[in-house]
Amino acid sequence: MTGRLWTPSRRALVLGAGALAAIRPARAVGGERHGLSSFGELKYPPTFDHFDYVNPMAPRGGRFSTQLAGTTGNQAFNTFNTLNIYVLRGEGAAGMSLTFDSLMVRALDEPDAVYGLAARSVAVSPDGLTYTFALRPQARFHDGSRLTARDAAFSLTLLREKGHPEIAEVIRPMTEAQADGEERLVVTFAPGRARDLPLFVAQLPIFSAAYYGARDFEASTLEAPLGSGPYRVGTVDPGRSIGFVRVPDYWAADLPVNVGQNNFDTIRYEYFRDRTVAFEAFKSGAFTFREEFTARVWATGYDFPALTEGRVVRDTVPDARPSGTQGWWINTRRAAFRDPRVREAIGLCFDFEWSNRNLMYGAYARTASFFENSDLKATGKPSAEELALLEPLKDLPPEVYGEAWTPPVSDGSGQDRALLKRADTLLREAGCTRQGGTLVLPSGQPLTLEFLDDDPVFEAVTQPFIRNLGLLGIKASLRVVDPSQYQTRLKDFDFDVTPRRYSSGLTPGAELRETYGARAAATAGSNNLSGIASPAVDALLTAIADARSRADLTAACRALDRVLRAGRYWVPMWYATTHRLALWDVYGRPASPPKYDLGAPGVWWFDAQKAKRIGRG
Repeated sequence: MTGRLWTPSRRALVLGAGALAAIRPARAVGGERHGLSSFGELKYPPTFDHFDYVNPMAPRGGRFSTQLAGTTGNQAFNTFNTLNIYVLRGEGAAGMSLTFDSLMVRALDEPDAVYGLAARSVAVSPDGLTYTFALRPQARFHDGSRLTARDAAFSLTLLREKGHPEIAEVIRPMTEAQADGEERLVVTFAPGRARDLPLFVAQLPIFSAAYYGARDFEASTLEAPLGSGPYRVGTVDPGRSIGFVRVPDYWAADLPVNVGQNNFDTIRYEYFRDRTVAFEAFKSGAFTFREEFTARVWATGYDFPALTEGRVVRDTVPDARPSGTQGWWINTRRAAFRDPRVREAIGLCFDFEWSNRNLMYGAYARTASFFENSDLKATGKPSAEELALLEPLKDLPPEVYGEAWTPPVSDGSGQDRALLKRADTLLREAGCTRQGGTLVLPSGQPLTLEFLDDDPVFEAVTQPFIRNLGLLGIKASLRVVDPSQYQTRLKDFDFDVTPRRYSSGLTPGAELRETYGARAAATAGSNNLSGIASPAVDALLTAIADARSRADLTAACRALDRVLRAGRYWVPMWYATTHRLALWDVYGRPASPPKYDLGAPGVWWFDAQKAKRIGRG
């Protein structure tokens, strides 16, 4: 069992991964750079042939089919009604990023480095505020029209003005994007811009100015857009499935950043409203790649004929990425939840130890940090570097300066009396009273709480949580609504508590403002579900975005982690350190996969001999 995933794909907008031991400083070529990174470090030289984690001789052909495992923009897990994932309106389809190219793309074995795709190089002004990208003259859209600097400038301006808040809010400090002829794009940033903003901008999709000049960019539409990427939209069955076909004459197929990648002829995403139905579909072969997120199913569900006959195989792959911030997010915009003591009391009613043992087969560890499973996690007391950031801030709770807060360990009984007593004490300290067994807030209103979700998968864990809340006089309930209603309510922040997981790499930056910043708290559709609006948090977010060394970044993230944990904005859930994969045995993959990504489907391929052996050739 796991929370809602927010996991970046190969062409994701969120930057970051993990630390890398062996790296070279970025080298200029004729005053230009072939790549960028947050701290000027690049593993690959200008003359590299391909990334180390690909098979440059990988065969091409066959098909890859799966479910959407991580969302971005306006995407939902269970349905889609638009092919535009870059605006707030609608529920976006999976895989659409495959159809667009960007100026540069990530290397999946480095913390944050990007290398040239549509741009062959970039020159940076001495003050770091002007980036001039040199575009490749051979870049083309799928209709054969040329992809130029004018298209790139148009796209960046459009996304800043009309894009999804995840994008628009982050790139607001981009003051201008202008074309200087067909092959030179000049991007200017405001003084004080976030450190990682140029890398973020370099990975944004490039749209055709001619195509969108005649269309409403903000419209929810099922018209396949004109793209330039390795795939184009094939079949579309709204809310059920979407397929992509590889572009046979893709202009960038032989570039070093693409060698050994984009090997499947077709890629297909299947949608299901119910997880049980989805699993049954996988067992029957309706799709062939599945990452299992439910511990119970992994432990007990894989006994069907295709697996016992060897047609389906299972594998666990280490996950070196930070595990993300998975938990139940409490909406502090609502008066009932503004007191952190009330929020902490709610969290004390969740017995992780009992749930993990009885419901999740002991498969998980408890999440404690907003940067769990990474060196950015705060531990022990603050270092001198952390204190230098924390001490100038006002109104911080004393615990920020002590041992980093971690959720308490229960006795595993399911109703730990000591923790429930502590919760009761906190509620009384917050001014709550009881009237006939009902907990009443200082305002005189009963404290009620609704867990909102669009999938019943968490019901087994939530119901014991609800029962414990009831012991304190809190009337709690679980409401499962359809995906469209769920997305609408989240966009409007119309909920009490909801589960969500956000992932963040080892080089986080300006994008964290979208999840924890005060501006995002007031922006409809943002990721700041809890409504965090703290001057101290905003100051530390700026320190993270402006860090000029990895040591500075680490100190700022650990300081932020302490402040966020002290705020009790969420009830932390759990995490796993491996990917659990179930596959119909038709795939090949590199012997040395990328350290910070599964690499599927990007660097995998269809193995015709395996497929023939199991009757799926």
